[in-house]
Amino acid sequence: MTIVESQPRQDGSFIVFLKGEQRGKDNLTVPEILKSNAAGFPDKVAIIDLASGKKITYGSLWSRVCALSFGLRELDLGVERPIAILSENSIDHAVVSFAAMVLGVPVAPISVAYSQFSDQTLISSLFNQLTPGAVFAEDAGRFDRSLSIASRVGANTIASRGTGTDQMLADLEIATAQSPDLSTIDSETIAKILFTSGSTGAPKGVIVTQRMICSNQAAMAAQWPFVNEEPPVIVDWLPWNHVYGGNLVMMCALGNGGTLVIDNGRPVPELFQKTIGNLTEYRPTIHFGVPRGFDLLVPALEEDEAFANAYFSRLRRMFTAGAALPAATWDRYRALAKRCSGDDFVAHVAWGATETSPVVTISPPDNERSDNLGVPVQGCEIKMVPDGDKQELRLRGPMVTPGYWRNDKATTEAFDEDGFYRIGDAGRLLDGDAAKGILFDGRISENFKLATGTWVRVNSVRLATIDALRPAITDAVICGHDRNEVGVLMFMNLSGCREIAGEPQADMSRLINSDRLRDHLARGLAQVGKGGGSSGRVARGLILTDAPSQEDGEMTDKGYLNQRAALRKRAGNVIRLFEEDTHQSIVLAARQAARTLSNTGHAT
Repeated sequence: MTIVESQPRQDGSFIVFLKGEQRGKDNLTVPEILKSNAAGFPDKVAIIDLASGKKITYGSLWSRVCALSFGLRELDLGVERPIAILSENSIDHAVVSFAAMVLGVPVAPISVAYSQFSDQTLISSLFNQLTPGAVFAEDAGRFDRSLSIASRVGANTIASRGTGTDQMLADLEIATAQSPDLSTIDSETIAKILFTSGSTGAPKGVIVTQRMICSNQAAMAAQWPFVNEEPPVIVDWLPWNHVYGGNLVMMCALGNGGTLVIDNGRPVPELFQKTIGNLTEYRPTIHFGVPRGFDLLVPALEEDEAFANAYFSRLRRMFTAGAALPAATWDRYRALAKRCSGDDFVAHVAWGATETSPVVTISPPDNERSDNLGVPVQGCEIKMVPDGDKQELRLRGPMVTPGYWRNDKATTEAFDEDGFYRIGDAGRLLDGDAAKGILFDGRISENFKLATGTWVRVNSVRLATIDALRPAITDAVICGHDRNEVGVLMFMNLSGCREIAGEPQADMSRLINSDRLRDHLARGLAQVGKGGGSSGRVARGLILTDAPSQEDGEMTDKGYLNQRAALRKRAGNVIRLFEEDTHQSIVLAARQAARTLSNTGHAT
């Protein structure tokens, strides 16, 4: 049994950690793990790419990785000249990434969305930071503008297909019986440079070492010992330029001799039916997901018993990144699991960041709360530091980055005097007991004060708003800095709005005037924080008729809303929200509307 300890310090902070020594694969490297798996079960399928219809075994994967590693030696690569990747998740993407690791060359997968932006300033900035020696683009034609920018910093182009490229991927693979020398890399070798989403500023290159990846997998295996006897089957779409998909999910499958099925669906209405079909056919044993995906998955499971039975038929664990999952979605999912899954099924909430590779906490098996980040994984220490009425969370352990790529200033600012990483989140112990878990208490940088001096905890209000207004909205931007009350910008769910209004064909320009929809929103807003103080109550909302923009930084690859970027882009909407009560896009909470009518002498 694991024991969580809490160690008080003289400055009023305390450190929470899991007692016991870490064991397993924490001192290995990714290439060593892949080589071992190829030798142990060469004919087992490692990756299935549903977009291309291709699959590859562990033996073939390792053969291609070795062959490409010999070819890449001709391209003048090194620690200061890494490989950048501009591609969706695919078998070739995996081969390039692992071949670079064999050579000790950092690999930097870059968000595909960045390459598609009309303004290429961001991708140009990233290439200038990286100075890549090579750029891999699976489809050269699709990424031609970004490849042109890369060539200006002296990068070779590698492609699987397309014309006009400097080098075809297949031409670089040198078939040989010679095995690459893995002794040149160790646990401190840089494996990847992963760029942050930019939610707290411009994207920074996070240095990810072999130790970070492998120690995190060892910590997860300690939580899930069944993966040693039952290699995971994982159906997943999460992009590999993100630490969640590219480190945790990929290596949970490939590091434990399992099968990674690259989902060709996405958690958006027009593509989610593909995901349902893939989950039905391949029946995962572990399901990794994000809140937006579960928002679509839960109603699909509730409406289709055959799908629910197939999905849960051999599912052992569900894992979601914490803090952003609405409680109603969590509760409905757990109710489905109780009805359809086996006795050994556990739904987990977890927490981490790009800088922690990524998991630092995971909720206990008996957890019932969606906001419980859990207890530290093996090897992680969490310092809880008083910050006003909050406890700031800081992290230390083998999964934490040594710093940012070529950014000494950001590195220095990210760590405290004891070497703990400042993640920027706040938390509090559940019932004051470290063994029960840490409750998420908002991002320190997102929270703001009302004119009264009262702090607004943005994440708590956001989740309560989504729950109260469903299914009318998909997300919410909380605002009211230096105002007298809290307001919300509402991103609308067209299908949900049509259902509420009883108008199945209407668009948002028509629905915005629907009395039934506006009444639903007004009553829902009045329920947020009901009975509590002003900092938890929402007085007004503004209907947005467009979606959050990824190009403007409002939405990340994983579907998370960036509050600060949305507030910057929509400053005009915020002014309207608080100063134009009669505008058609404004909805006053039911209690606020009644108060306004009373003040103007029109109350009934």
